[in-house]
Amino acid sequence: MDVHDLSEEAKRGLHMYEESSDDLVVDFRGRPCRQDKHGGTRAALFVLGLQAFEMMAIAAVGNNLITYVFNEMHLPLSKAANLVTNFIGTVFLLSLLGGFLSDSYLESFRTMLVFGVIEISGFILLSVQAHLPQLRPPECNMKNTTTHCLEANGYKAATLYAALCLVALGSGCLKPNIISHGADQFQRKDLRKLSSFFNAAYFAFSMGQLIALTLLVWVQTHSGMDIGFGVSAAVMAAGMISLAAGTNFYRNKPPRGSIFTPIAQVFVAAITKRKQICPSNPNTLHQPSTDLVGVKPLLHSNKFRFLDKACIKTQGKARESPWRLCTVEQVHQVKILLSVIPIFACTIIFNTILAQLQTFSVQQGSSMDTHITKTFQIPPASLQAIPYIILIFVVPLYETFFVPLARKLTGNDSGISPLQRIGTGLFLATFSMVAAALVEKKRRESFLEQNVTLSIFWIAPQFLIFGLSEMFTAVGLVEFFYKQSSQSMQSFLTAMTYCSYSFGFYLSSVLVSTVNKVTSSNGSWTREGWLGDNDLNKDRLDLFYWLLASLSFVNFFNYLFWSRWYSFCPSATHHRAEVNSLEDVEDGANKDSKMEKPRI
Repeated sequence: MDVHDLSEEAKRGLHMYEESSDDLVVDFRGRPCRQDKHGGTRAALFVLGLQAFEMMAIAAVGNNLITYVFNEMHLPLSKAANLVTNFIGTVFLLSLLGGFLSDSYLESFRTMLVFGVIEISGFILLSVQAHLPQLRPPECNMKNTTTHCLEANGYKAATLYAALCLVALGSGCLKPNIISHGADQFQRKDLRKLSSFFNAAYFAFSMGQLIALTLLVWVQTHSGMDIGFGVSAAVMAAGMISLAAGTNFYRNKPPRGSIFTPIAQVFVAAITKRKQICPSNPNTLHQPSTDLVGVKPLLHSNKFRFLDKACIKTQGKARESPWRLCTVEQVHQVKILLSVIPIFACTIIFNTILAQLQTFSVQQGSSMDTHITKTFQIPPASLQAIPYIILIFVVPLYETFFVPLARKLTGNDSGISPLQRIGTGLFLATFSMVAAALVEKKRRESFLEQNVTLSIFWIAPQFLIFGLSEMFTAVGLVEFFYKQSSQSMQSFLTAMTYCSYSFGFYLSSVLVSTVNKVTSSNGSWTREGWLGDNDLNKDRLDLFYWLLASLSFVNFFNYLFWSRWYSFCPSATHHRAEVNSLEDVEDGANKDSKMEKPRI
């Protein structure tokens, strides 16, 4: 339905809603924003600059960190892999802290200023440690099994962990706020501009990764890790300059309070009234009245009906505490959160596979012939650029050719639904590990039996397949969470997408430790286990890849079950707090027209 087709009353309701939403934005000094000066594409470009530069800085460190801690700090291979996965996992887990501080106390712009400086200080400390021999153990060749290399300990290890904690804290708290602050530069009615911003943000993300994995990793490899970490600090400083340059143009949303308090109130109220009987008529549940034309109460959901007891009014009481009586809107938001958790959980294995591409696959490449020509060698970590090269070229083709064709076949505006897109990516991820297992088996046998070192390009397929997988799953997950969230939950659910990465990397650490423990106790395997040796020619990395492929395949069927359980319907999740479709406004103004809508 087009806006011109609406009745005059519905148009007035939509206009009133948009004005009430825009009243919430202020400039840097707390004054009301002016439409001709604040926000828009110009302001968003400064935020996109930070997105690209921050991704360059953190990706250059994270993707080549295993090389540094293995070769320079002398951590055993399995311990080094766990350190990297724990570091990256912590970065994404801390996104919840960043979202909480932004919503509750600082707002997104000030949050980015504070934690951007913290991230830069972490890069500088890493650069100082990599430059000063006093902060590192004595030089030693970790691949030489006849010598014992002294592992970093004491103040040397403490310096490393302190630097990584600063980087993780800064980057983690920045990530959810970059996207939310950029989107805040547009009015909610400008759906096309918002869509264009999200596409541009993902393009900036991919470009940052690509430059980090090619140019910056090359600098680390050929000029030293101290120079490489210093370049990351400089790049991050450039991102902060880009952010600060747009200060006078930003639309800022003041803190509106934490999401955790309303969620806690729903559970407390539901438990307190657990002996109440849910009414058969959901219209009797408590919800505040609204005088705004075009904004109607939320549709009631039949899932998790025990939470509806939080909305039951106690007879004989005119007023009740918010910890004993909640609105339908509060309960509805909690139901959304509970409903998306299984979908979120099914993407954890996907990110565990991603962890292997940033750890063991890099070491796998280090054991292969890295020469492109007689004089030029490709850094093994640069192979991780392959997925992002794929994304830069395939995503526009996906939008230009696949979506229009799929739209004709399915009738879905997105071609395929976000849930279908996530499932496609999860299915493809399995074959990434299958390819990795086959190549590793061939690489190991070729070296041990024929003394032949395979070209590093043999492991390109596993990165290529995962690139296609990420195009479906990563983008589909962001789209899914965005469409399912209400306005007050968007930052929190965005942070949850990052937590999927976090849990995936943590699970990788657990798997590595568990596999080593189980396989080392079996006499048919090496004493150190599948991944217990620092030499991949003695380890059985191929068997570990097969294990991940099996887990990924089982996880795909688990996802099919939960995606069927979840009834995907964006229009049923956005009502009172935000009007997301013109049909809702028209229906709210013309009360005589009845339209049944599916429920969550």
